[in-house]
Amino acid sequence: MQKAENNNGVDARHELLRRLPGVDAMLEAAAADPELAAVPGSVLKACVRQVLDGIRTRILKTGESPSEQSLSRSSIFEAVKDAVKSAMAYNLVHVINATGVVVHTNLGRSLLGSYALEHLVAAASGYSNLEFDLETGRRGSRYEIVEDIICEISGAEAAMVVNNNAGAVLLCLDTVAKNREVIVSRGELVEIGGSFRIPDVMARSGAVLKEVGTTNRTHFRDYQSAVSENTGLLLKVHTSNYGIVGFTASVALRELVQLGADSGLPVMEDLGSGTFVDFSRYGLIKEPTVQESVAAGADLITFSGDKLLGGPQAGVIVGSKNLMDRIKKNPLTRALRIDKLTLAALESTLRAYRDEPTALEKIPTLYMLTCPVEHIKEKADRLEKSLSVIRDHRLKHRVIDSVSRAGGGSLPLQDLPTRCIAMSVDGISVSRLDQFLRRYRPAVVGRIEADEYIMDLRTVLADEIDMIARAVNQLLCEV
Repeated sequence: MQKAENNNGVDARHELLRRLPGVDAMLEAAAADPELAAVPGSVLKACVRQVLDGIRTRILKTGESPSEQSLSRSSIFEAVKDAVKSAMAYNLVHVINATGVVVHTNLGRSLLGSYALEHLVAAASGYSNLEFDLETGRRGSRYEIVEDIICEISGAEAAMVVNNNAGAVLLCLDTVAKNREVIVSRGELVEIGGSFRIPDVMARSGAVLKEVGTTNRTHFRDYQSAVSENTGLLLKVHTSNYGIVGFTASVALRELVQLGADSGLPVMEDLGSGTFVDFSRYGLIKEPTVQESVAAGADLITFSGDKLLGGPQAGVIVGSKNLMDRIKKNPLTRALRIDKLTLAALESTLRAYRDEPTALEKIPTLYMLTCPVEHIKEKADRLEKSLSVIRDHRLKHRVIDSVSRAGGGSLPLQDLPTRCIAMSVDGISVSRLDQFLRRYRPAVVGRIEADEYIMDLRTVLADEIDMIARAVNQLLCEV
């Protein structure tokens, strides 16, 4: 672009504006273009106005004079088509997760297996017995869809599911401890992603927080001396997203359960991520399982349906039948209830847990967490071979050893050995490379380390390897 002449700037700008085609002319051209035949008229009109307004703004506010080519009808029409393409594209798109973070909160957390997707599609594409008892012909409860299978796996007396774990914690506190004290260790007042804090959700529930102990050490006597006539609940929160090491002390759940029994108080444990699998059997750091918490005697236990469980986003509550009955009658359950699509995905995920080897194979999150490094190396070698086929001297790539992360606030101290592709392109900054791959479709999201673009194959699916190679090839063709 060139600056309009100063002595005649106003007239020059007006002349440029007069040369712009009208909205109706652009719409007529669009109507004759077969590529735009299926585009709604409202979208076309908005895109035409967007493009023309953009040109007017540049002329009037910046004083710049567009080139002859950019002011041609054909050039403007191509800009309209690009705007239409962008407007018609979905905002929620497929992303290839090459970060190595298995439960990546920003990328949708846990993937669903094919079996879960089949059940989800069946529930979505037809009517279902969501709240209808097929035996009696009367209204049923959506909570019963998964209650039996959750109790079967966990050993709990009763169960229900809400929309997420924060909702589960809120619902339990509101039901059991509203306007009463909840005793919790200071070292367990966690904050998770999105600034969700235990003290905040407790305040919203109407419960009164009563901290005991210190950040690194809390003893049984701290809980014991804090119990009063206004105490409504003993709460233990699993610090699933961080670890305190060194001079530490904490009170085991079984000890709290005994104190609750002696004091006539219910005991609740928020497991956060929650898992049905003892990961220590597969060489990972030990995480408390839901089954262990049930066996320890907790009256209520809450945990996430996604994250380590590997299902859709949901909050699961298990516990004693008398407390669960009260929770189900709480009016808040209506606001926090789970929808039919989530129920379908959760039910099929839970059924895989009836056989642990099957669960490890069929649930993507479990498979990625426990995948042998030899299998990851095979994928890394495949990707390196695909990149080598491109044969562009600017492209540099190699297989390196690295570590993956569980993510999602789970197993924070766990290093997962992995294989990655470290890549760079001569003449292209690594930040530009990263930007291009993020804007490609499907988008590729990796990480940057030491001025190299790193793609961790632990979280890359087998059928995504060729997609990455095509994205890199396209980049090299365009620069």
